[in-house]
Amino acid sequence: MEAPAQGGSSFKARAVAQASGGSPKSHEAQLALPPQPKDEEGQGERLVELHASFRELFTFFCTNATIHGAIRLVCSSRNRLKTASWGLLFLGALGALYWQFGVLFEQYWRYPVIMTVSVHSERKLFPSVTLCNMNPHRPSSVRHHLQALDQFAQENIRSLYKFNFSPDRDAPFADDPGPQPAFCLDRSVRLQRLSRPGGQSRVGFRLCNSTGGDCFYRAFSSGVAATREWYRFHYGSVLGLLPATHEDSHRSHGGHFVFSCQFDGQDCQARHFQTFHHPTYGSCYTFNGVWATQRPGIPHGISLVLRTEQQDHLPLLSSEAGIKVMIHERDHTPFLEHQGFSIRPGTETTIGIREDEVHRLGSPYSHCTHSVDGAGVQLLYNASYTLQVAWRHGVGGHCFYRLYRDLGTHRLPCASRCPRPCRESSYKLSAGTSRWPSSKSADWILAVLGKRGQGSSSQSLRSNMAKVNIFYQELNYRTVDETPIYSVPQLLSAMGSLWSLWFGSSVLSVLELLELLLDAVALTLLLGWRRLRRAQGGRSGAAPLASHAKPEAHQLPTDCGNDIHPLGVPAGPISPDASWSSG
Repeated sequence: MEAPAQGGSSFKARAVAQASGGSPKSHEAQLALPPQPKDEEGQGERLVELHASFRELFTFFCTNATIHGAIRLVCSSRNRLKTASWGLLFLGALGALYWQFGVLFEQYWRYPVIMTVSVHSERKLFPSVTLCNMNPHRPSSVRHHLQALDQFAQENIRSLYKFNFSPDRDAPFADDPGPQPAFCLDRSVRLQRLSRPGGQSRVGFRLCNSTGGDCFYRAFSSGVAATREWYRFHYGSVLGLLPATHEDSHRSHGGHFVFSCQFDGQDCQARHFQTFHHPTYGSCYTFNGVWATQRPGIPHGISLVLRTEQQDHLPLLSSEAGIKVMIHERDHTPFLEHQGFSIRPGTETTIGIREDEVHRLGSPYSHCTHSVDGAGVQLLYNASYTLQVAWRHGVGGHCFYRLYRDLGTHRLPCASRCPRPCRESSYKLSAGTSRWPSSKSADWILAVLGKRGQGSSSQSLRSNMAKVNIFYQELNYRTVDETPIYSVPQLLSAMGSLWSLWFGSSVLSVLELLELLLDAVALTLLLGWRRLRRAQGGRSGAAPLASHAKPEAHQLPTDCGNDIHPLGVPAGPISPDASWSSG
């Protein structure tokens, strides 16, 4: 009885299999088949996966982005008013952000700077001190030519002003026998009266180039200024005959100018002085000590006793009596007519120094140069770069005065062409004067100095002497540094502040936007490529493909598809006579 039951069960199973369109064995095989792999397009997550549409891309970004307000564009999609409002707010915030970015970058590319002042305290090298007698003497090697120039000057003054020099002024023109360098005085350059259309009379002289052309007038409303400038023009030609090293120490001319010199209680040496000839002030002396100032105060500075005798001087070149002093950086050319100050004879002048340093950044923040190579001009002076040195790069008679006139009328682009030094020092001076020597101490002081002679009064000697004390008031010095308002870290910080203000996000949020942009570009290219392939496929499929295609061995015509089961069993109604056995 169990067998029929078993057979009945087997029959039922075979009937079910037959009803499903297959044999029992095929049904068992179907039930035992392993899971089939999916198509390649439906497999798991790939290395690079793109969204199917821009809507899907935008929805994914707004849902997962860390930018504030982006999710509102998705969660309120059923409410069009809210969606439009949040969209306008989002775009408005984005526009305001990038507008402020534009303002920020505009300020950054101007490279603005601020001046930062700091105070330092350390030992400093004592600055250079240049001293000039405002009554220049006559160099002995060209004295004969200066005598000819003085006589020529007397002729010009006599013809213009009907003035005759008194006989006592002939002492400076005394002959000094000795070899003289060859020189020919240019007598074509004379003082003359110049009339102007307005009727105002001026005095000056005419200058021409070497060929006699390109002439112009150097005119002055003051006859004194015209005479001095005319004399200086010829005097410069005479100085051109002097050798470059005709004076080499402060003992030149018998020590006529410097009586004594002490620095920090020690006597100065001749090697501490350099000499040069100034076209107006004659022989000048520059103190270039190598000592560092240990302590502030008068005893630790430099003390000089100078003489300003007016014998054998050039009265037409300088109408002043005294000493010209300038304090400047080491290895810098002193321009005493622009930056020097005067010391009166018969006085003791005490000068306190405070130093300031200026440090400029250079390009692109400021127009400055660190060395002579960056100036763009050839310098006349063998010294460090300064703005005044660069301005005087053209010299020589007619050329010099034409350039000087153009410079005075701002016709030369010196201010823009000649940059400022990127590092320079300036000295703030405070001075005090007192009578020196006093009436009661003049006799013994002058006797100790060895300059008191018979028949000379203390008053006359006092009028030819002066004492100068120069010292550091304090060793503290200020530095003024250019500091950029927007450096690269400060620029990034300002950009981050603006980004956080408008969107409350970070740098990673910016990367999310970049990712959105890259995905949109890639999706655009992909959709464009598919559309292009579809258009090309449509053109190539104009001819029918069925007449040319041959079915392969495993392929069947399409009209047989309904008669074949996927497992290979013929489809149709179940027959009762059909055999259900596998055999």
